[in-house]
Amino acid sequence: MKHAIPLTEASTPLNAPVRNAPVRNAMSVDVEDYFQVGAFEKVVSRDQWDDLPCRVEANTDRLIDLFAQLGISATFFTLGWVAARYPALMRRIVDAGHELASHGWDHARVFTMDAQSFAADIDRAARTLEDASGQAIKGYRAPSFSIDARTPWAFEVLAEHGYTYSSSVAPIAHDHYGWREAPRFAFRPLPDADLIEIPVTTVQWGARRMAAGGGGFFRVLPQAFSHWAIDRVNHVDGRPAIFYFHPWEVDENQPRIPGAPLRSRLRHYTNIDRMEAKLRKLIETYAWGRMDELVKRETALAQVWRA
Repeated sequence: MKHAIPLTEASTPLNAPVRNAPVRNAMSVDVEDYFQVGAFEKVVSRDQWDDLPCRVEANTDRLIDLFAQLGISATFFTLGWVAARYPALMRRIVDAGHELASHGWDHARVFTMDAQSFAADIDRAARTLEDASGQAIKGYRAPSFSIDARTPWAFEVLAEHGYTYSSSVAPIAHDHYGWREAPRFAFRPLPDADLIEIPVTTVQWGARRMAAGGGGFFRVLPQAFSHWAIDRVNHVDGRPAIFYFHPWEVDENQPRIPGAPLRSRLRHYTNIDRMEAKLRKLIETYAWGRMDELVKRETALAQVWRA
């Protein structure tokens, strides 16, 4: 297997900043159910999943309706496990004008697999998503942003299996995930392939780099922080923001998971009752679109660059 390029903060980005220009950001949803998250993986085993009440279909439909009300399109990075059980939901996502992309089969983190098992995982997920939706799957997001310093080989596997982009890197230091040395914005991780990595958004303030792309950070921190961060990324860095969240984050009535550690419970449940209102305000404040549209724009603006 060829090696991916070494990633450093000084790596050349895919394209140069375009300051003071209108910026369309990317809205994305990681479609998984409340019991499939990494925070609960030590207290809920996969063989229990089919015995738990599923809420992902209703919650995802709620988001499809919300996006229609607000007039935006988005990308739904979806588990193959979900698509196998709710194929009609995959068609509703596509019929509503959204992009369907892969979140792997069953939320296994990339660093728990080798190249062969990872290839099997992403192929199984893509086939299931494509069969359900009739749409080609070209985008991938690793569960828990688990393409990191341990797993750069995953980029070549993705390229070999026909993916055109990934959004699987969190360029921060975090106890749950992160690759602090990776570039903050779009880059090509392979010297001889067109695959593009679009990291989730971070904001730089002096020497400090902070997560600003959604998820639990968006729920827990004041709304003003997220707006400040996106404004800074859009107008100081001159780049689009990549925002993500999960269907369970708008579900205040979801069952509570017994036996979960306090830190996991705090991360998962804090401010769920306020999430939809915060999300509406965020969507109304900025311009949003699909990840594949952002990839096309980034590529069109790109300077020719290879390692």
